[in-house]
Amino acid sequence: MMFWYGDEGMSGWGYALMTVGMVLFWVLVLAGVILTVRYLAQPSAPVGGAPIVRPSAEHVLAERFARGEIDADEYHHRLATLRGGIGPGPGANSPGDL
Repeated sequence: MMFWYGDEGMSGWGYALMTVGMVLFWVLVLAGVILTVRYLAQPSAPVGGAPIVRPSAEHVLAERFARGEIDADEYHHRLATLRGGIGPGPGANSPGDL
């Protein structure tokens, strides 16, 4: 019977290259599966392709005030803080106290 690699069969180098090739093959298959799953698991953009816009901090604060989660004083204090001003602190003089 005739062998592909001569009379002595496959040498040690043939087995080593075959092993490396098989490991490389399975690593590529596994990486492809992982990348495909990660790609499909991403949240998709809306139909028009427009990016998803997150509401601003002031908008979220206004929504909380509208739902009644915070009162008017807390709303104004937090709004002033967001806009860079310092809100009225405890013991601060209000304009009516002058």
